[in-house]
Parts: sequence; C-alpha cells; structure tokens
Amino acid sequence: MTQIKQADFIESIADALQYISYYHPKDFIDAMNDAYEREQSTAAKDAMAQILINSRMSAEGKRPLCQDTGIVTTFIKIGMDVRFDHTDMTLQQMVDEGVRRAYNNVDNPLRASIVADPAGARVNTKDNTPSVVHVESVLGNQIEVMIAAKGGGSENKAKMAMLNPSDDIAAWVEQTLPTMGAGWCPPGMLGIGIGGTAEKAAVLAKEALMESVDIHELKARGAVTSEEKLRLDIFERANNLGIGAQGLGGLTTVLDVKIKSAPTHAASKPVVMIPNCAATRHVHFHLDGSGPAHLTPPSLSDWPEITWEVGESVRRVNLDNLSQADVEQWRSGETLLLSGKMLTGRDAAHKRIQSLIEAGQPLPDGVDFKGKFIYYVGPVDPVRDEVVGPAGPTTATRMDKFTDLMLDKTGLMGMIGKAERGAATVASIKAHKAVYLMAVGGAAYLVSKAIKHARVVAFEDLGMEAIYEFDVKDMPVTVAVDSLGVNAHETGPAMWKITLPSTNK
Repeated sequence: MTQIKQADFIESIADALQYISYYHPKDFIDAMNDAYEREQSTAAKDAMAQILINSRMSAEGKRPLCQDTGIVTTFIKIGMDVRFDHTDMTLQQMVDEGVRRAYNNVDNPLRASIVADPAGARVNTKDNTPSVVHVESVLGNQIEVMIAAKGGGSENKAKMAMLNPSDDIAAWVEQTLPTMGAGWCPPGMLGIGIGGTAEKAAVLAKEALMESVDIHELKARGAVTSEEKLRLDIFERANNLGIGAQGLGGLTTVLDVKIKSAPTHAASKPVVMIPNCAATRHVHFHLDGSGPAHLTPPSLSDWPEITWEVGESVRRVNLDNLSQADVEQWRSGETLLLSGKMLTGRDAAHKRIQSLIEAGQPLPDGVDFKGKFIYYVGPVDPVRDEVVGPAGPTTATRMDKFTDLMLDKTGLMGMIGKAERGAATVASIKAHKAVYLMAVGGAAYLVSKAIKHARVVAFEDLGMEAIYEFDVKDMPVTVAVDSLGVNAHETGPAMWKITLPSTNK
C-alpha cells in the first residue's frame, strides 16, 4: 500500500495553482499562435497578439494571466491501494488548504473571488475557498489530480439542454454558441458533456476541458469514432459563425472542441457545453508517495516572439481633457490609446451606487462620474513595486441593468469592459451619446502595465470590487459601441460569417 503524505498533497495543490496562474499550457499557446498566424481580421489579430504577449509577460513575471484567478475545480482519482499518513482532514479540506496557501502566497497573491451565502449576503471568503472537488476511486496505488482555475466570465456562459434522442447535437451547439456572446473571451475551448443525467453531463463537460488541444492532429488523421466526428463537425460549424477573437469577428472562435460522454436513459440526451476562455488554466499530476508533485516550468522559447504595434490609425485620447464633441468623433471598431484618470466599478459597487441614488443620497467623496469613464475591473493586489496587480476587464454585460441609471444620473461619459452589451444598453448609449470601449479579456498583466497610479476612493470593504481611481498611460481599447449606437459585436461577426464557410476550408 502506498502512503501519501498529507503535507505533500497540500503542497502539490498549492504549487499547481501558482503554476497555472501564470503558465499557459504549451498546447494552448501553440494553438493560439497558429490561429494568430491565420487570422485575417485586424481586430481579432490585434486581440490575439495582446493575449500572446500577455501570456509571455505572465510567464516571465510569474504574475496572473487574468485578474479573475478563478474558482478552483479539482478531479481526483485515488487508487484503492493508497492511504494518507494522517486522517484528520478530508480530501476536500486538504484541497482547500492548498487553495488557501496558493491564493495567499505573498510573492504572487491571487484574487479571492469566492463568496459565501450566494443567494443572500454574498460575502467574500477572503481565501478563494471552498473549491469544487470531484473524487473517483480507481484501481492502483497512486493519486491522479487534474486541477483548473475557472474564471467567472467563461463559467457564466455554460449552457445545458435536455435534447430529444433524435436531435442533432452539433446543430444545437451552432444555434447556442452565438447566444453566449463574447463574455467567455474567445478564442478558447468548448467542453461538451453528453449523456448520463443532467449533473453528470455538466461534470463530463468540465472534465473534458482538462484535455490537451489536438483538433488539428485529429483533422489530419481523420475521425474514427462518433465522438471524433462530432468534434470536427462542431469545430467547423463554430468557427464558421464568424464570432472571432473577443467577439469582434474573425476566422477563429474556438481552438478545440472536447467531448466526454456517458451512457444515458433511452428517452434522454442531456448535453452541457462549457467554454474555456483565453486564460485557459489547468495542469495534471500524479502522487506516488515519493514526495510532492514536480511541475517543470516551460521554456520561454515555447512562446512566439510577437509584438503589438501602434498603427497609424490609432487615436490617442487624453481622458483629463475630453469633450463630448471628441467622443462623438469616435467610430465603432476604432483603436484608442487612453491616458489620464478613470474610475473603476463592477457589480457590487454599481449596486451600492444605485441604492444611494434611489435614496437621494450623495455618492461618496472622490466619486464623481461627470465627464468620466468607468472601467469594469476587479484587480489583483499589487506586489513589490507594482502600482496594481493584473487588471483586465470583467464582462460588461453584467452591468447592463445599471447602465441607463449611470448615464442618466451621474453624467458618465463612457464605459470600458469586455464582451458585448445588450440591445437596450446599446440604445441607451446612443440616446445619451455615450460610448462603450472594449479592452482585451485575457490580457490582464499587459493592461496593468498601462496603469501608472491606483488608489481606492470608495467602498474599500468590497475588496477587489472597491472603486479605484486609475491613472493610465496608453491603455489600448477598441470602440465597441460608438455614440451613434453602431455595435462592433454585431457588425464584425456579421461581416465575417458571410465569407467564413469558404475561407476556413
């Protein structure tokens, strides 16, 4: 019987979470670079360049790829011939202790995003616990661990359907994928679970995302099984939708499609689709009693040498000296470099602002949105000489319910986030002659380098959801919705969908 030290297990979990916070899997980098080289859409190519540059920077600096350092999901296969040296902690408790240590690491603190009482007070647990743990007993004398950190933007886009046995799964994916918007930060992977029961299909979909990117190898050798044929069918249909990187339109929407299935009831066909974003983070290791897992750092030569050049058409914007007339000159799809001061705020801050306005109370001192921009972000805490930790955008769609109020009552000039806005929000932006700007999701460390000063100005108790004032220099953004209501998340994919079926062959 193999004896595994509890301390080795906990240390391995902590090390793995630090590792995946700043190292993309090599197969993912290779797939993203291949997509970048093939891309013909300027907006999509720019977005992928920023993702790849950010990935290399994170690997070099050992800082998170994305400000959303995720909810931890672990799949543990424990051999029947394994025992631990101590029995005072359950597997759940051991994993959570590893998570606690990883997220409170002083050299690379990771953002705590988990809230308890999700239907009520939603209070942050401060250490990103508890994690989600799936345990399976298997034959053998080892422990196999697959661990991932899943961001909320992509997790929120999970879709589930109880299809009829005769329904076409690929057709369902083709119909459903556009409804997911761009909040999952494409291009990424799709994990699809089929069969079992509703909850089993969801677990299968999540587990499928732990696999390596190999769709092009599959295409080269040809599909044999029904699952392989379905993978290729979905891959082609998904990329022919023209959604593209960050939802701006382009050749590549998904880098791979992964499928796991289980036997199901004759009357059922449960299907769950879960996307992985451009900050794909997972690793796989074994414990055999010889000590903690050893995770070999990748070579920096694995990353492509890519630069993001400022084009001649890029408009430089001084946020501290900006007029309404200036904003009305910007056009959807245009690239801007922002310099100057902006305020931040996301879900919890917006809810408090709404409560204050509805109660006729003033906003806190230092919070004046008149003629200003708000950046939807919840940054990682800084270390050493950093002004702020990784600070990429969060999904703007979640703030749609507050947008009309903010534009109408605060004098807000515009917003910065990621992903699309809803039709009613676009109409409100047009009516107020405001704008919505999009920063690249999955490039948080790169974005943080444009932030030259940061301070909390309100709601400090909200932690990463507090309102900050950022002073930025040359922060790159795309005009996603201009003051005329032209929406790049509609025009871009629509244009590319027309030409993609022939282009992707």
